Amino acid sequence: EVEFLSSSIAQLKVVQTKYVEAKDCLNVLNKSNEGKWDPRGSAGADMYVPGKLSDVERVLIDVGTGYYVEKTADDARDFFKRKIDFLTKQMEKIQPALQEKHAMKQGKGRHRRGSVLGATSSPLTAPVPPLPAAVVEMMSQKIQQLTALGAAQGAATK
Repeated sequence: EVEFLSSSIAQLKVVQTKYVEAKDCLNVLNKSNEGKWDPRGSAGADMYVPGKLSDVERVLIDVGTGYYVEKTADDARDFFKRKIDFLTKQMEKIQPALQEKHAMKQGKGRHRRGSVLGATSSPLTAPVPPLPAAVVEMMSQKIQQLTALGAAQGAATK
């Protein structure tokens, strides 16, 4: 479970980083760049074409599974902020469970060594019940969804 939770946090961090990068990209959208800036727009398969910003007020946001929503730049910033905050909260929820599982894993090793030396068990080495299977399954599904969303968004920004 320690490996699963560590992997979950790492995956959430990757997706969060993609949202932070997308939000940062919105900073180049301003009136002074309209019609002047020459970004390289993705044509797919790592092929890019030159382009000019014709509208710096509206953007298309990949909301997952191939769906895009047109938003104002300000609404897009709010969208990315909400996603970043949500992912931060999810990581904050997982982190204590990871620390607990890691401590339990470390405690089992200490308990085994202690029992060889005749030490008694303490509340710190008492077993902690595992997360319910439904919680683990829900977390796994959510991570898969977020990973797919991050991959789709990453492909869209290339």
